[in-house]
Amino acid sequence: MADEIPSKGILKSEALKQYILETSAYPREHELLKELRKATVQKYGNLSEMEVPVDEGLFLSMLLKITNAKNTLELGVFTGYSLLTTALALPNDGRITAIDVDKEAYEVGLEFIKKAGVDHKINFIHSDGITALDQLVNDNQEFDFAFADADKSNYPNFHERLLKLVKVGGIIAFDNTLWFGFVAEDEEGVPDHMREYREALIEFNKKLALDTRVEVSQISIGDGVTLCRRLI
Repeated sequence: MADEIPSKGILKSEALKQYILETSAYPREHELLKELRKATVQKYGNLSEMEVPVDEGLFLSMLLKITNAKNTLELGVFTGYSLLTTALALPNDGRITAIDVDKEAYEVGLEFIKKAGVDHKINFIHSDGITALDQLVNDNQEFDFAFADADKSNYPNFHERLLKLVKVGGIIAFDNTLWFGFVAEDEEGVPDHMREYREALIEFNKKLALDTRVEVSQISIGDGVTLCRRLI
């Protein structure tokens, strides 16, 4: 297929990727996350590559626990693999505000979220990101942690709003910032349907590197996760 999504990951070899998954990721994956991953592949086929990979999910889970996050925001849900990961990591009284335009995809994961007994932690907002974030800003909401995995072209706009929503010392995580490794390749070698986000992310990465309001660390897991710790 011309518009097929590449396999997520930037490791030099598929063998190394599989070694990581099979040795340390799959054995630690929650059974309901595994079931959700399989259900996503069954329903969406190649589009299932949009969900976070298992090793990235484990990283996010540990990060949430290390930072003692309790009130979190997720921008871009798809079928909810990262959402369920977060819900399982948070304490029983933790809360997640989840935003996505695709309610049908969210409902695929909702079955597994309910099975896990963590649906009470989630407030799903059926909306585009900008509209929902603006409303949260107007409502003076505050979050410990935010995970952005939606429209990459809007990452700069999301960033400005998330800086108003995430507390000082809190974490904003942007997914896909290495865009399947294409950010480091010449445009001519990048599939046409991947070029728009490649260019957007190259510019976004440059802006983040110069943003003195945050401390930045770009992690080479999945196809890149950039962590921003709010300083001011």
